[in-house]
Amino acid sequence: MFNVVLIEPEIPPNTGNIARLCLATGSRLHLVEPLGFSINDRQLRRAGMDYWHLVDVQYWKSLTDFEAVTRAPIRRFLLTTKCTRTYWETKFRAGDYLVFGRETRGLPESLLLSNPENCLTIPMARGARSLNLSTAVAVVLFEGIRQLHCE
Repeated sequence: MFNVVLIEPEIPPNTGNIARLCLATGSRLHLVEPLGFSINDRQLRRAGMDYWHLVDVQYWKSLTDFEAVTRAPIRRFLLTTKCTRTYWETKFRAGDYLVFGRETRGLPESLLLSNPENCLTIPMARGARSLNLSTAVAVVLFEGIRQLHCE
């Protein structure tokens, strides 16, 4: 259905929760290294529960490797707090890549600057810096699913 991409995720329970979201929605999870934890981490496994072996996961050695394989016509949407275009302004399609950055730093500035037309944000009240990564993924992923089912 969709491709959820985590660029250098740092917090195991977030990745575990996102893996569960991917399994529940039939989406593929892409993990771009380096990861801030081991795939065998107990917290990752607990958050992913006994589902981890069922999740469609693809690992990438680097952002460069990921970018080389997912060029146009593949559609990649970069989720960031550093733009004003909201995620609901986009008409999502099955197979789109929803790209999220590290919990502490977000996506690399160079990636955002080289793809400004693909940057999306989740609006928040003044003073809020960001949402938890697994919450942000759920918000955008389920909007994409909603759009597909309302066509």
